[in-house]
This record gives sequence, structure tokens and C-alpha cells, in this order.
Amino acid sequence: MTATVQSLTHDGTSRSLTTPKGDLHYHEAGDGPPLLLLHGSGPGVSGWSNYQGNLPVFAQHFRTLVLDFPGFGKSYSCEQNPMLAALPAVVDFLDGLGLGSVPVVGNSMGGNVAANLAAHHPDRVSRLVTIGGIGMSLYNPSPPEGIKLLVQFVEDPTRDRLVAWMESMVHDTAILTDEFVESRWRTASEPAALEDVRKLFNAGTLEAMRNRDGATVATMVTTLTKIQAPTLVTFGRDDRVTPLDSSLLPMRLIPRCELHVFPHCGHWAMIERKDEFESTVLAYLLRDSTA
Repeated sequence: MTATVQSLTHDGTSRSLTTPKGDLHYHEAGDGPPLLLLHGSGPGVSGWSNYQGNLPVFAQHFRTLVLDFPGFGKSYSCEQNPMLAALPAVVDFLDGLGLGSVPVVGNSMGGNVAANLAAHHPDRVSRLVTIGGIGMSLYNPSPPEGIKLLVQFVEDPTRDRLVAWMESMVHDTAILTDEFVESRWRTASEPAALEDVRKLFNAGTLEAMRNRDGATVATMVTTLTKIQAPTLVTFGRDDRVTPLDSSLLPMRLIPRCELHVFPHCGHWAMIERKDEFESTVLAYLLRDSTA
């Protein structure tokens, strides 16, 4: 099967699944074994905005499913913090599609959710790939620059503040084209989208990150040690949201863990280092496989 950027459009791959909590929106392309892609958080984000450029490549090998978490994209809104709603929604999604164990790729928040899925529902994850988003920074101050700029945007959602946040997400700001920024601005400035992202990022979020207590750290360590799936942890060397030293704990604590670092790369490795990301992740997913 051949998938091209031209043939895989937003509307052409758009799907919806009804669950007990509401409709989950997702994109689907390709044949073969299933692969689940989970997006990050932030203003205007969705599964499509994170992975639209990667979908054609993954769809050549997998039935690729790109989920919108509750509170993001076109999935149902949630009264609670979207982070708390995400993991149950992924389980509902897998159940709704009748899927068992699948490889999961997660960026940022999606990596955190994927790690928790692997730890607490080990029968649902055959391989785990994360793009930032897990572990804990050991040497850099907390909260990091990217999260501070995100909260500033949420508190005063102007286009300039959105651009400032987007610039903190990448190493090379040249990829932030006018079209890219405008696409994010259109979705990020919608009242419903702002309301949902404010539940996740606010002054309380910053305070919690400044004063991370022992119980929070213990929970994170326990989660990492429970992950039994083969795991590839990837980071951008220049990540200003989850700094590179965040990789040290998962690299040590996840029993079957490998680490790949992309140079000249920020938090969006799947966008900023697209070709390297795709070749690295595909090689890992297809290892010992006939897919």
C-alpha cells in the first residue's frame, strides 16, 4: 500500500467513535497491524496538528490511528483536567475499536499517557515510544521555560504570546511558517479550546511544578518501573519543555528501555526532525516484525 501526503487529507482520514463518555475523534490511514499515535498538549493542538506530516509514512506499514484526547481537537470536552481524562479515554478507544495490545507512540502529554497505559494496562501496549514528556528534570529548574510561556498565553491569549510559546517548542524557528502559526492561532483562540487548556495549564500548575512533593516523585518512579513493554525514549537535545536530563530516570528505571537523542531539535521531534524521527521509530517498531 502506498500513502502520500496528497491522498491523506484531514477530512479524508477523519473518524469518530462513540464511547460512554462522549465521541472521540481520530484519524485513520493504512492497513496492517494497528499503531496508536497520541498527541501532546498546548494551545490549538490535536492529533492531526502533531502527526499529519508523519501519517503517510506510518500508514505504509500500519493501520495508523491518531486520537484526539478529550478537551482537544474534535473529541468531547471534559469537566475535569484533560490529563485525568486522557488515560480512561485511550482505554475506551481501544475497547471501542476492539483492539488488544498495540504499539503506542506519544508526544509530550501523549508520552506521559502512553507510559501510564503501559504501566497500568500492560496488556494494551506491545511497544512504547515516547517523544519527551516522561521522566523528571534532575538538573534544570522547574517549571521549564516552555511551560511558563504556555501559561502566559493561556492567561492572556494573544497571537504574540502564542508565537513566543511556539518558538520555545523548537530549535529552529524557521519551521514556524505563517501558515503553521495561523493554523494554531485559529484553533487556540477558540473559546472552548481555551477553556479546556486552562484546566491543564494555569498558575496552580506552575506552583505544583515548583514544589513537587515526595509523593508525586514516588508515583512517577513507580510508574516507570512498572513498564514492561520494550520502550524507545526519544528526546530533542534542545527541548525547553521537558529538558534532556529528564530522560535519565526512564532510561534507568524502565527495564527494556533504549534512548535516542535528536540533535538541533526541540520538543516537536516528529515535526522538526521529521525524516530522522520516522526512520528511527519505524526501525524500532518493525524490529523482529514482518509488518
